Amino acid sequence: MRTPATDANTSNLFGEEASPPTTAKIAPHRHAPLAERLRPHMFDEVIGQSHLLGEGAPLRVFAQHGVFPSMIFWGPPGTGKTTLALLIAEASGSDVVRLSAVEAGVKDVREALAHAEQRLRYNKQTLLFIDEIHRFNKNQQDALLHAVEQGIITLIGATTENPSFEVNAALISRCRVYTLRSLTESECEMLTERALARLSEEYGSSVLLAEAELLPTLIRLCGGDGRALLNTLESAATLASGESSRSAHSEQQSILITQASIEAALQQKTPRYDKKGEGHFDTISAFIKSLRGSDPDAALFWLAVMLEAGEDARFIARRMVIFASEDIGNAAHEALPLALAVFQAVDVIGMPEARINLAQGVTFLASCPKSNASYRAIEDVLSDVRNGANTSVPLHLRNAPTKLMKNEGYGREYQYPHDFEGHFVEARYFPDATDGKPYTEQTYYKPTTMGREQAIKQRLETLRPERYR
Repeated sequence: MRTPATDANTSNLFGEEASPPTTAKIAPHRHAPLAERLRPHMFDEVIGQSHLLGEGAPLRVFAQHGVFPSMIFWGPPGTGKTTLALLIAEASGSDVVRLSAVEAGVKDVREALAHAEQRLRYNKQTLLFIDEIHRFNKNQQDALLHAVEQGIITLIGATTENPSFEVNAALISRCRVYTLRSLTESECEMLTERALARLSEEYGSSVLLAEAELLPTLIRLCGGDGRALLNTLESAATLASGESSRSAHSEQQSILITQASIEAALQQKTPRYDKKGEGHFDTISAFIKSLRGSDPDAALFWLAVMLEAGEDARFIARRMVIFASEDIGNAAHEALPLALAVFQAVDVIGMPEARINLAQGVTFLASCPKSNASYRAIEDVLSDVRNGANTSVPLHLRNAPTKLMKNEGYGREYQYPHDFEGHFVEARYFPDATDGKPYTEQTYYKPTTMGREQAIKQRLETLRPERYR
């Protein structure tokens, strides 16, 4: 899209008695998308990007002085790149020329620069906003260098691609590069409130989300893209208003945006999942039980449900680390290192790619032999300790770093297992008897015959047959 800097009378536009045109502000028409109708008119109305707009932040300081450098805004779609460019033009009193790198060529750039030079004769600065600037080839980008360096234009380039790879180094060196961030959950909530208020005003009737859990669903589906969030809300409200008109009892009846209207607007099913409610606990329960039941297919299904619903991937990975010890244990001792590796990969890689790491971990853990012997053992021990078991350490197991301790018998009669054949010696490691009663050595860890734990079971039965048989 291009906002023309000239009209049919170009030859006379910059005559001696004529003044250069300004790019007039055009109020969004009523058929413009909601994202356009809600576009902020001042920096304080912008939701998000506090690192650029907050107190003492770069754009805030530039605005206070009314002078802006050339800049490249790099960030995901719907984060406010165009909005910031228009606000900068307003704050600096500049005329705006908008070019789309998808449509514009070198000729368009040179024309815009020539008109910018003419405007300078009237002390009028030009802000050249180039959307998708990464799509300009080297020649098109080079055509901007002189004008940016000489201050003939203030260049604002917007890109969703890393400018280090897509924009000439010479152009980058003449601009400030600022990264825009996807909207956070709380920022999306604020934007949703603003959108519902505007829609309610336009419809003359309250427009509301029918259920509170629809908000996180909307936020997840829009992925921090404010424009997508607003346009989805507008479409869903339109569909919901049709339903309301067919069942209205009065003109004041609220328009309820439901899951059905969101799905119809997006042509996409939205899983019923409340990350803070019953759906969250029910789904993670189904996931863990599928892993425990050695059903990798079902476990993958519940994994997909959680990921599609926007569940925190690190939460899932943490549960897998716990599962590796609680339900697999020594039956497959490689399960815990793999689960930890998955957790680390999720933390480093992030979504959506981390879904692959999670899937590998899920299929492995579900397919492993299972044993909860370690889990049951620690639970039984904790129960005994909490119920008053003697916890005094026998003298022969105590350390003796001082002469006094040695004289008191600390460490005496301790037998060092490595001095014996097989690196094992029969000895007592439980606490001393209390109240004259002999202490019964308990069998807490009861290894199963599953997987690698069978070898552990056989070794312990050989070492301590009286306890393990």
